[in-house]
Order: sequence, then C-alpha cells, then structure tokens
Amino acid sequence: MLGIIFGVLAIAVILGIAFLMSNDKRNINVRGIVVMLAAQIFTTWFMFETTLGGAIIKGVSAGFNKLIEFGTEGVNFVLGNIQVAENSTVFFFNVLLLIIFFATILSVLTYLKILPFIIRYLGWGLSYVTGLPKVESFNAVNSIFFGQSEALIAIKSQFRQLNDNRLYIVSASAMGSVSASIVGAYLNILPEQYVLVALPLNMFSALIVASMIAPVKVPKEEDHVDIQDVSNAKSFFEAMGNGALDGGKIALIVATMLIAFIASLELVNWAFAGIFGGMTLQEVLGYVIAPIGLLMGIPAGEVLEAGSIMGTKIVTNEFVAMLEFQPMVQQMQEKTVGIVTVFLTSFANFSSIGIIAGTVQGIDADKGGRVSGFGMKLLIGATLGSMLSATMAGLFL
Repeated sequence: MLGIIFGVLAIAVILGIAFLMSNDKRNINVRGIVVMLAAQIFTTWFMFETTLGGAIIKGVSAGFNKLIEFGTEGVNFVLGNIQVAENSTVFFFNVLLLIIFFATILSVLTYLKILPFIIRYLGWGLSYVTGLPKVESFNAVNSIFFGQSEALIAIKSQFRQLNDNRLYIVSASAMGSVSASIVGAYLNILPEQYVLVALPLNMFSALIVASMIAPVKVPKEEDHVDIQDVSNAKSFFEAMGNGALDGGKIALIVATMLIAFIASLELVNWAFAGIFGGMTLQEVLGYVIAPIGLLMGIPAGEVLEAGSIMGTKIVTNEFVAMLEFQPMVQQMQEKTVGIVTVFLTSFANFSSIGIIAGTVQGIDADKGGRVSGFGMKLLIGATLGSMLSATMAGLFL
C-alpha cells in the first residue's frame, strides 16, 4: 500500500511540475489527460496482471526474437561467424547490425501500406478518444514505429500551420518515443516485457506532459492531417534496399555516438574524480534523482545506483545507460529493473534536442529556430514523461 501511495504522489509531482511549466494553464485539456492516464493504468494492468496480456507480451517478444534470429543469420554470413573470447560479446556485431534487418522489415511494411494504414487509424482513434488534434495524435502513433526524424518528416506539409504549442507537442512525441527499428537491439540488452510495455506508456506520457506544458485547441474545420508518404520506393525490392541502407546508417550513427559519449563520459568522470574526491558524474546524478526515484517506487537500497543510470541516459543516450545497466539487472530487485528499463526506453536525452531541431530546420528554418529556443523545456518535458511511464510500471510491480 505504501508503494501505491508513493507512486500516486510521484504522478502528482510529475504532473504538478508540468502544470507549473504550462504556458496556458486555463486551456489544459483535462479530459484528454484523464483519459490517457486511465489508458496507461489499464495498459499496464492488462500487460502485467492478466494472462492474455502476458501471452501478448510473450507472443510479441517471440516474434522479435525470431526476427533477431533471421537477422543474426545475415550478420553471420557477412562476418563469417567471427569468433570472440568466451563469455564476451561484440556489441556492434551482436546488437547494432541487427538494426539493418529491422529497418528493412519496417521499410517493406511501409511500402506495402500496412504500417501507414495501422498508424492512420490508431491516430484517428487516439484523437477521437482524447480530443487531441489529429496531427498531434497521428504523430504520437507514428513516433512509435519511426525514428524522430522520419516521424516529423511525415507531417512536414503541415508545419506552417503549427504554432509554438503544437510544434512543442509533436517534438515531444518524437523525443518521448523510440524507433521500432532499434527495439530489437533493446531486447538484446534488457528484459523484453518492460521494453515492450514502455512503447505505449511512453506515447501516452509524452502527450500527457506535452499537452499540459503546451495546451492546444484547434477548430474542427482546421483539424485535419495531411500524411506524407514516408516511402519513396517504387518497388518491393527498392523498399528492401532503402530499408537496409537506412538501417546501416542508423547502426553506424549509434556506434559513432556510443564511442563519442562513452569516451566523453570517461573524460568527465576523470575530471570529477580529481575535483570531487573520486566521485563520478553518475554518482552525482544518482543523488540528484534519488528523491523522485524513491517516489517512483525504487527501493531505497538501490535508488542511488538506479538514479545514476537514469541520469546517464539524460546526459548521454539510452544505449549508453542500457549498457551500464545490463550487468546490474541480475543483482537488482525486479521492481527496480522494471522501473529503470521503462525509463530508459525513450529518446529523452540531450542529443535528441539537436536531432529534432535539425530535422525541423530542414523542413522549415523558422520553426527549427523555435524548436532550438525551447530545447531545454523539451528535454525536461520528455524526461518527466519517461518518469511518468516508469512510475506507472512501478505501480504494478
């Protein structure tokens, strides 16, 4: 019972901070927020507490694992079954290169109009139930499947009609989500059930927090969505080729960023050790995040370690934090593992500000400047969204 009280208090604190950050408190869509909170509670309860929900998670996970097996065959063929030292892994080979196959599948499903059909009607349903505008609803669903840049490009024809509040919401949805093409990589690192439940939770959390910080009201006659076809392929095989190339770029970008961020983190920790008597940046972040971590449901004995991982994700990216957290999973309580995993499964970090601002800049230079202007507010909102999702998961663990 105490855990539930703390969890409810954490949700109140998160929503309270979002309310204080709001630039139009009178027009907050209270009905939509209540509906989405209820949807989060139902989704988490259904996935964690029901037989059918557990079966769905196992089924989806089995599907991803089978795809990972197929992708591994392709990697092994090209690399000639490279042998590495016993009990060791080569992250680039075993995890990142699988992104190529997942991106290929995603591209083919887009070319065949299967994904656009699903996304369009899920977005329409979300808009109908919550009362949010169609563009924001479509973008939130689209962000679950595609990366930050691709999701924003899909609505590029409507950027001119997006005011600052609407621009904030679509940017927050992109930052609060993950791309389906790299979910397989996450599943190779952290427990599958928590990664998968984070996908819908983070979609709702991003919209809840963003629609409190930047409320929108769109007249019915202006509430329409013009979806751009994100696939330029003219044939099935061209779609496969495009997807493979896009996946290869993503894998190399992630690898490059990991090298830069992990090396930079070591440099910062070396400096911290000299200044603060051996303390690392992660340890400092652990103390900063610990109070809200306790409310979220993380046991007191593990809150500093968990907080340091969560802080690492914010200042670097989710892959760096996941790799640091992976060795701790077997030693930590299940509740801590679930809360931290859900928190990590999003793009809410400093580097995403540049990615989103750069994408918007390429679509509309003026809008790109505006996104850069509220970049820190975007990061805070996305981080609050990740905390809200993690807290929801903790209520049922």
